[in-house]
Amino acid sequence: MRFGVGNAGRRGHGGRALALAALSTGLMTGLMTGCAAEDGDPDPASGASAGTAAKVARRGGSVGASGSACELPVTFDTAEFWKAKAVDADEASAAGGDLADLADAFLRQGPVTMACEIDAKPAGKIGFLRVWTGEPGDADATAVLKGFVGAEQGASGARYRTFEAGDLHGAEVEYVTTSELLEETKKERALAVTTSAGPVVLHLGGMDTGEHEAMLPAYELARSTLHPTG
Repeated sequence: MRFGVGNAGRRGHGGRALALAALSTGLMTGLMTGCAAEDGDPDPASGASAGTAAKVARRGGSVGASGSACELPVTFDTAEFWKAKAVDADEASAAGGDLADLADAFLRQGPVTMACEIDAKPAGKIGFLRVWTGEPGDADATAVLKGFVGAEQGASGARYRTFEAGDLHGAEVEYVTTSELLEETKKERALAVTTSAGPVVLHLGGMDTGEHEAMLPAYELARSTLHPTG
């Protein structure tokens, strides 16, 4: 079972937008294989990610287990109609040339590498819930998450907190990214947990803040059903 390898990566302002556009129009098809103190220590929190009751999407399936669309160190439910596909970053990097450069820029961020992409378009929304995995190590979930956010150009206003999901103890962050190229700011959200197979980051973006907020129930479903792959 292959979970991915973490390497440092950073997105540029214009490069990020171009990468998003390229991946949206078919690049990823070739890569598939089957609240707390700002920027400080997290405050304990439990329940919904915003500290209050949150809407949870209707279940459509699950990923993470052997034989699922994405084999991961964790399993969780996916929202109805959302479509999951595995991502092989090493294969993309081995392609050489511009494709390899794009893969390194887009598929690797901080200590983790993209391993799965769950597309909201079949459910009528524009965005993805992406899963990133890394090598086993001593870093806790908060450190992994800070490394992930810190590797994204334009990220600011990060607010961290801890959470529990079954047997997993993790960290969660809400932040915004600002694109100088597009002259816009939008909300982002991510969580991280550590497992014996390495850290896992779940990230929810979206075309803009409106799409991001519309997809939050799918994120909450994943968060509330997260547990280690048995």
